[in-house]
Amino acid sequence: EEIQRETAYPDGKVEKVLKNGCHLIFFPNGTWKKVGSDGKTITITFFNGDVKQIMPDQTVIYYYADAKTTHTTYSDGLEVLQFSNGQIEKHYPDGKKEITFPDQTIKNLFTDGQEESIFPDGTIVRVQRDGSKTIEFNNGQRELHTAQFKRREYPDGTVKTVYMNGQQETKYVSGRVRIKDKDGNIIMDTKV
Repeated sequence: EEIQRETAYPDGKVEKVLKNGCHLIFFPNGTWKKVGSDGKTITITFFNGDVKQIMPDQTVIYYYADAKTTHTTYSDGLEVLQFSNGQIEKHYPDGKKEITFPDQTIKNLFTDGQEESIFPDGTIVRVQRDGSKTIEFNNGQRELHTAQFKRREYPDGTVKTVYMNGQQETKYVSGRVRIKDKDGNIIMDTKV
């Protein structure tokens, strides 16, 4: 671009005004700033390779050169971090966070302390604040993990519970109940 005006300042800073209206400001440490002809689009390229862009809508895009990470802050408060390994994090203004991992697993962290992970195979894991966990498998099975037991529910209605003492209880849809002790010995079986 053609230079309209160039000014050198005593502190070593140099400002160039281009005919298209852009301003370029060069600092002695190697950092430079470009102000677009609209006066609202600003790009700062730092001496260490970092780049900060401020868009007309006040969106700020900051690229960390060493970490190869981009941090975008939107005017509504949403922040998006994009990492070099493909991980993307969204930090919402209400405190919720959504993380998409390179394998496309999505983890949601809610403000009330609950977590939800959605795996590429369709499995969903929800963790409550008390640490209890619900797992929904893509084959229709469901598991509930609490401090007292682990329970698996099958699509046919069968429910198998393993208690912390090792005792197992299986309830079949027919009404049959089978209980085994921690060693696997049947201690009760109601055959219908």
